[in-house]
Amino acid sequence: MIRLICRCISPANRLAGLLAMLLIVYITGHILLEIVMRLFGTSTFVLDEFIGYAVASMTFLGLGYALERGSLVRVNVLLDRLPARWHWLPDLISTLAALAAFAWLAWFWGQSVWRSYQRGTLSETLAETPLWIPEGMVLVGMLLLCLTLLSRALRLMSERAIPPNTRVS
Repeated sequence: MIRLICRCISPANRLAGLLAMLLIVYITGHILLEIVMRLFGTSTFVLDEFIGYAVASMTFLGLGYALERGSLVRVNVLLDRLPARWHWLPDLISTLAALAAFAWLAWFWGQSVWRSYQRGTLSETLAETPLWIPEGMVLVGMLLLCLTLLSRALRLMSERAIPPNTRVS
């Protein structure tokens, strides 16, 4: 059952990672377009706003993907002092703490997204972007991270070992 949960979350994380990569391509393209346009004395007038939304979305969409692949920074001060058979326990504790923190954050962020949607809140810029769209992308990233942390916690509890793709050598 736990492996099934992990197998369902992994494709979602890959898709989110792909979206994060595409956002990097978009950011590069928008910056280059802005440079060329400014050479001719004009602008898109939305560079700061849209790049900001893209960076926030990219960051949160990529978190679950990075966690799944062991790409997040780890501090192994405690693990280095424990026997290998106990490495899973501090990892479980930190995973559950991160899950609690991000679940709490996602709950309140989700309320903000819903409020922005209901009220039709727009950005105070020329683009008048509906704020629930970029906020919603961040929420999707947070929820994917929460699901990834939950699957990691379940796997740590069932296997009592750190998953092989996240071990630090």
